[in-house]
Amino acid sequence: MSPSPRTGLLLQEMTMAGLHELRFTEEKPLLRGQDAELENSDVFLSAADTDWKEHDIETPYGLLHVVIRGSPKGNRPAILTYHDVGLNHKLCFNTFFNYEDMQEITKHFVVCHVDAPGQQAGASQFPQGYQYPSMDQLAAMLPSVVQHFGFKYVIGIGVGAGAYVLAKFALIFPDLVEGLVLMNIDPNGKGWIDWAAAKLSGLTSTLPDMVLSHLFSQEELVNNTELVQSYRQQIGSVVNQFNLQLFLNMYNSRRDLDINRPGTVPNAKTLRCPVMLVVGDNAPAEEGVVECNSKLDPTNTTFLKVTPSALSLQPGKLTEAFKYFLQGMGYIAHLKDRRLSGGAVPSASMTRLARSRTASLTSASSVEGARPRACSESSEAMGQINHTMEVSC
Repeated sequence: MSPSPRTGLLLQEMTMAGLHELRFTEEKPLLRGQDAELENSDVFLSAADTDWKEHDIETPYGLLHVVIRGSPKGNRPAILTYHDVGLNHKLCFNTFFNYEDMQEITKHFVVCHVDAPGQQAGASQFPQGYQYPSMDQLAAMLPSVVQHFGFKYVIGIGVGAGAYVLAKFALIFPDLVEGLVLMNIDPNGKGWIDWAAAKLSGLTSTLPDMVLSHLFSQEELVNNTELVQSYRQQIGSVVNQFNLQLFLNMYNSRRDLDINRPGTVPNAKTLRCPVMLVVGDNAPAEEGVVECNSKLDPTNTTFLKVTPSALSLQPGKLTEAFKYFLQGMGYIAHLKDRRLSGGAVPSASMTRLARSRTASLTSASSVEGARPRACSESSEAMGQINHTMEVSC
């Protein structure tokens, strides 16, 4: 049975064809030979930079385990990831970042994976009585990572709890964040009923089962798919269970993200950078992501919905969306595009337009169907350029 348009992939801001048609008349992408800084720098990371290196970084709230590939190159931002509860950077992001087309993108950037305190494989167990950092404190640890490696700013990719941490980081330190990809984010704190339900669940369910109910839809859990079984095994064996319980408790104690759509309340505060929201169809976080979308600035927010809900099954869809998200921010990717072009397009570099250029991607508040969206380039030299997109998968 073919998926319906609503349950297919909905990327409602830009058409892929439209992106090929869009031209920025006020500024030109930098080309080799036209810019001294680019000419004197390596477009691709060197072979030595492809090796992952581990670091334990001191922060005001304890050590952070980080793995990094590459070194800062000019003004290019780093891609910084933050994983979900029950996972670490490997369990959460390996499938996505090992996808061939994603590697074609990331080789142009420094990639920095952050593990929440005590969640990395082989982590020592925290002592009894250890006070795990709050969600605000987890966000406040990230500037130490940025400073340690000399990043000027980052493009964050977060899932679940990690998406919440990165959103909080962008609210507190907006000048350090160039863009955000927030997957399965829930901007709401738990109310008393949710808190009581979580406490009761903790008495009747194992820790891996509590995490699985956060990661998967009820349908997927009932079907007990091979993927669910694999996650159950890894959650129970790879991540230290005591440390995981501390992280889960702190995530369940989070407060609402203090964001409101501009113009809806006086002195509204929201994310200033371009944001791509991603959610799986019928995922536990679906309602939260839709609400988050309603609270963000529609001129720089993109909404993506994928099916099935397990994002780990969607590396191709996520890569496709991420590529066009980068292009909308001013990074022009000349990459293999087999689905659209039928073959490879010229492989060159991913270059950056001037930081002052702004691209606005209009987002709607509903995802129940394919509604026309606008993609506009903010420039006196250009008027509105409207594109509508629906891609069923």
